Formats: sequence, C-alpha cells, structure tokens
Amino acid sequence: MLDDVSGKPHTPKTPLWKRNLIILWFGTFMASVGFSEVMPFLSLYVATLGHFSRGELSIYSGVTFAATYLVAGIVSPMWGSLADRLGRKPMLLRASLGMALVMGCMGLVSNVWELIVLRLIQGIFSGYIGNANTLIATQAPKENSGRALGTLATGSVSGSLLGPLLGGVLAQFFGYRPTFFITGVLLLSAFVLTLIFVKEDFEPVTKEETNSPKEVVASLKHPRLVFALFFTTLIIQASNTSISPIISLYVKQIMHGSNAVSLFAGIVSSVPGIATILAAPRLGELGDRVGTELVLTFGFVFAILIYIPMAFVTNVWQLIGLRFLIGVSNASMLPSVQTLLSKNSPTEVTGRVFSWNQSFQYLGMVVGPVIGSLVSGAFNYQMVFISTSVLVAINFLWVWNNTRSLRKKHLDQLHR
Repeated sequence: MLDDVSGKPHTPKTPLWKRNLIILWFGTFMASVGFSEVMPFLSLYVATLGHFSRGELSIYSGVTFAATYLVAGIVSPMWGSLADRLGRKPMLLRASLGMALVMGCMGLVSNVWELIVLRLIQGIFSGYIGNANTLIATQAPKENSGRALGTLATGSVSGSLLGPLLGGVLAQFFGYRPTFFITGVLLLSAFVLTLIFVKEDFEPVTKEETNSPKEVVASLKHPRLVFALFFTTLIIQASNTSISPIISLYVKQIMHGSNAVSLFAGIVSSVPGIATILAAPRLGELGDRVGTELVLTFGFVFAILIYIPMAFVTNVWQLIGLRFLIGVSNASMLPSVQTLLSKNSPTEVTGRVFSWNQSFQYLGMVVGPVIGSLVSGAFNYQMVFISTSVLVAINFLWVWNNTRSLRKKHLDQLHR
C-alpha cells in the first residue's frame, strides 16, 4: 500500500486499543499477582510476627487475608465514579503505584497489626483491573470487544491463579520479606509502563453530570441481566477460591502425607491459569461470532460437570487434570461476563458498571474461602466441591433465564 503524498510504502498504524491492551495485560497480571501471591505463605508469615496459639493463628490469618478484599469491594464503586470524571489512566496510575508502595512496606512490619493495616490499605488501592477493563471496553470496536476483553481477562485470571505459585517459589528461595520487596518492584514496573505507554482520549464528566446509582440502573436496557452478571462474577470467584483454605490439606490427604505436598498444592492452585491463558482469547472470539451468552452457557455446564468428579479423585494427577479443565471453564465465563456487561451498558456509565462488577468479584474472593472453611469443617473436603457445583448450577439457572432473549436473537441470526 502506497502513501498518497510520498508514494512510499505505508504501514497501517496499530490501533490505540491494541497497544493499550498489551500494556494493560501486564498490569492486570501484576495487580492480580499482588493480591493473590501471599496465599501459600500468609499464615506462615503471620506466625513469625508473634507467639500465637493454633486458634489465634487461624483467626489472624483469616482476618489478614480477607481485609484486602473486603475494603476493595467497598471502595471500588467510588473509584469507578471518580474514573468517570477524571479518566481511567489516572486511576490506573493511582492503583499501581499505591499497591507497589504498600506491598514493599509489608516486608518491613514488626507485628501482625501492622500487617493487617497494610492489607486494609492495599484494598484501598484497588481498581487497576476494573479500570483496565473499562478503558479497553470503551476503546475497542464492538465487533472486537469479546476478543479484546477475553485477552485482557487472561491477565487478571492467570495472575490470580499463578500468583500463589509465584509467591510460593519466591518465598521458598528468598524468604517471606524479600518476596514482598520483589513484588513491589514488579508492581512499580506496571506503574511506569502504564504512565509512559497507555494513552487515553477522555472527555471528563463533571460531578454535576455524574449519574446517581438509581440513574445508572435506569439507563440500562437489561438491568436484570446486568445484576445477574454481577452475581455470576461473585460465584465464579467464590468457586475459584473456595478450595483455598483446604487445598494443602486435600492434596496431603490424597497424597497420603507425601513430602512434596507444598509443591503439588501450588501446582493444583495455579494450573487453571494456564488453561485460561490458552483458551480465553479463542473463546472470546467465538463469542463474537455465535453469541457471548452461548459461550457463557457452555462455561456453566462445563464447570458443573468438572467440579463433581474433583470430590472423588484418588491421586493428585487426576485433580491437576480436572483443575486444568476448570481453567477452560473460567476462560468461557469471566470474559463473557465482561463482554456482556460492555454490550449492555451505555458508554457514559460503563466505568460505574465495571466498578460494581469488581466489587462483586472481590466479595466472591471473601465468600469463597469462607464457604470452603465452613463446609469442610462441617462435613469433609470432598463436600467443598459438591457444594460449589450446586452453587454454580443455581447461578446457571438464573443467568439462563435472564439471557433468553439474547440467545433467541443470536440463534435467529445464525439460521439466516
């Protein structure tokens, strides 16, 4: 192709949204790692900060773990509203720099209360993932939104699932405190890359023009569907994290006390991330062709079928294989939810809608471990998987009912 003026070959410029997608993928990956990497060693780190009984250690570990997600769920709507007025890039910079500083400080604490306070502050500096999703959702053409958000979702999902493995490896080789410093540096690199390379053409919305929550809901064409998708996000995250409190114990049970329990527990926690990275972009592209709601339906049914046999595995390799398949299910559900939210939300309130969805995501990351702990304590480890399957089935029936009109529309288009 020749340039009209110079007659020289002209290379088409990469679209802005594609360039931003590359940087934001790395940023969302690191943000998720920052939130999830402490899972394998958090209780062990807490144990080094004082002399606690077994019961005290469990309580302090639970409070320390949940603190970040509780605060993040509360403040996410506020950051979403502020993003509509100031832009998404300032929110990305705030979140990445704040997380980098707080994460580094965690390696300097001298008692458990300092650690809990920093975990609370970490929740305040949430919002990177939600604003990254919003920026891409508003920049990518509608016909490419499924693929774009599917690709971006691999960053956050794989970060949250590979984070525990990375944290465990770093803690094993460098110790607990240096792990926080290393992660802080990685998060700082996400801040620098976002500052330099992410571009946003943003028209601010004044505070007077900002819609109230009631007005945001009124602007939605399908409010029941949107709220069903919020609940779906909660269930997906709860399902992914319900195994967190019992993973080492369940692996130890099926491996009959092997010395390699910690290693395999990390693999079991992280292997769904590999499947998600491989499958999400392709499933997102498929959703653009056949209908995102059909891909979401597949994800629900597949998850229900996979969670049940996890309760009956007889060796760790069977569990690893099934967890890999759950990663495929995640790849079909999480990006589909983001895409449906984007397609069913007016541009002027997309930031608010995505911030609400992120609140449900964080809530799911609190609810999941609580469900896992309560169910395993009342029954056994196997019942955690059975109860998760039931929960996903209930969510599937609700979403199936609320996407009936969308399925009919896409099926009619396919038959033409």
